[in-house]
This record gives sequence, C-alpha cells and structure tokens, in this order.
Amino acid sequence: MKTISVTTKRGATVRVLEGGRGAAVVFLHGAGGLLPDNPFLDQLAERYHVYAPELPGYGDSTGDEHLDDMLDFALHGWDVVGALGLQRPHLLGHSMGGMIAAEMACIAPNDLAKLVLISPAGLWIPEHPIPDLYAMLPFEFAQLLFHDPVAGAALLTGGLDFSNLEAVRDFYIANAKRMGVASKILFPIPNRGLAKRLYRLTADTALLWGKSDRLLPPVYAKRWQELLPRARLVLFDDAGHMLPYEQPAPFVAAIANFLA
Repeated sequence: MKTISVTTKRGATVRVLEGGRGAAVVFLHGAGGLLPDNPFLDQLAERYHVYAPELPGYGDSTGDEHLDDMLDFALHGWDVVGALGLQRPHLLGHSMGGMIAAEMACIAPNDLAKLVLISPAGLWIPEHPIPDLYAMLPFEFAQLLFHDPVAGAALLTGGLDFSNLEAVRDFYIANAKRMGVASKILFPIPNRGLAKRLYRLTADTALLWGKSDRLLPPVYAKRWQELLPRARLVLFDDAGHMLPYEQPAPFVAAIANFLA
C-alpha cells in the first residue's frame, strides 16, 4: 500500500494508507493507531480499494486541536471521506475506530454502504467494567490486547531495539501523544452516550470479535447485538482484542463474506 495525504475542510492534514481497487473500504484504527506492519490491510486491498486514515495526532496527521469531543471525531471521519472523494464507502472500525464508525453511521445513516465493527468501544456495562488503559504502562498492553502476548509485544513495538535509547524515547513519546488524543473520547471511561443513538444506525452491520478479548470481552458483543438485533456476529478462536493482526486471513475472509 502507498501513503497519500489529504486536507479536510477544517484544515486537518491526514496521512492515509491507500491501495487496491474495487469497492471503497475505509478502515478506522484503534487507540494504538496503525502498527508498523498491517498485513490485514494488504489482504483487504487484494479485494477492495482500501483507505486507512490516521487520526490527527497519529503519525504525520495534524489537526488534533480541532478534536474536543465525540461529535468532532465523527464529523472529522466524514470530512476525511469527503476529502478522499468517496461516495457511500463501506466503513470498518476497530476498537476506538469502531466507536467512531458507529457514531458516523448514526449521524449520516444514508452516507455509507455497510458497516463492520471490530471489537468496538463505545458501550459500558457496569457489571463488566473495561480495564483502564490509562492506568497501565505500554509494556503491559500486550497481555491485555492479544491472545498470544509474546507475539503481540513484537507486533506492538515493530521489532524495536530496546538498547537504542533514542528509539525507545521516540516510541514512548509517540505513544503518549496517541493516547492523549484518544483520551478525549476514552477517558475516564469509553462511554459518550452512543447507546442512545444506535437506533439511528440502519446500515447492514457485522460485529467481529476475538473470543480471547480481555479488553472488551465477548459480553460486550452480546450487548451490541441487543442494541443492533439485525447485526451479524462472528466470533474468532485464538484472537484477542487485536483480532485483525492475530487472525488476518480469517478476518479478511469474514469481511469479504459480509460485503459480498
């Protein structure tokens, strides 16, 4: 995939991974951003024209000073779709990106084709509180996010040489910046009232969930299904919260089956 840049009407400059051909698919990343390697995007690009924008404050994207609340994030998403010149794309969102994609679908239900939510944030079950990412250190994330924490740690760091103190410093600074942007909609809890707006979500929707998700356990999938009774739920073995990275081939196959 190649990298392109677009500028929204509000002045945000957005870095976008883009590749493939066919129906337009927009993938919205989670709080951790895109990883150094994203094989599931390459596999999606074999079937669709894929666009994966990075939020302001992530990578080289700018304009996070314009993002203050959930509405800003959702409208920014549509601004990026407009800047890319897309009409009714399929929206895919992972974790925080799923929360944003669902909000986008509630705001403009006729402006997307189908919706795929991958372990989306946005709901809150008091009996099953979500772990506080902001009380954790980055090296603890792999245990929470992956079915296989050892392999997950390697994915998160992209093979970072921890003996290179300058590289380690840059990694932690970038992570702090990303999590700072995400905190605007995730902290102190990832609940901005999405549940009361889901009645507006009319797009055909698929819910994809790793059975070993420790951040957003499958009980949250059941809650989404209660609120979106027509949504299709697919559960994956040997996958945690980072399902697209742990099971890229089955993940892409499930999306292709849904979008067909």
